[in-house]
Parts: sequence; C-alpha cells; structure tokens
Amino acid sequence: MSTKSGEAAHVASPCVSVCVIDAPTRLCAGCFRTLDEIAGWIDLSAEERRALLAELPGRRAREGAAIEARIADAQR
Repeated sequence: MSTKSGEAAHVASPCVSVCVIDAPTRLCAGCFRTLDEIAGWIDLSAEERRALLAELPGRRAREGAAIEARIADAQR
C-alpha cells in the first residue's frame, strides 16, 4: 500500500448513505459532494480529502434547505 493511499484511508468519507443527486445543484443531498467528487474520492490524497470536507458545511448552509424542499416536493 502506498503512503498516499494509507494516509487518505484515515480521512473518512462524508457519505451518509443518502445518495440522491439534486438536479439543479448537481450535489448529493446526503453529503453535498458532486458526482465527480464522489467518484474521485478514492484517488484523493488525505490533504485533498480534508480540503473537500472543509467545503461541505458551506455547501450545506447555502443549498441544504432548497435541496430538502425539492426532495420533499418530489415525494408528494
């Protein structure tokens, strides 16, 4: 195992098993990552993973309520 992979493995994925992509924002309603970020997670270094994780609370704050409202509307 490479050092990069070993270090990256210690940065847990933000996935919460709510895998629903919001069409307008293209963000996952569970973790607020894009499909490209989700797919590329395995290839990111620990530093890159931590940088991405740092972005997610802002995305949630900006987009979370609207995404939740669209999901609720779709379930009606």
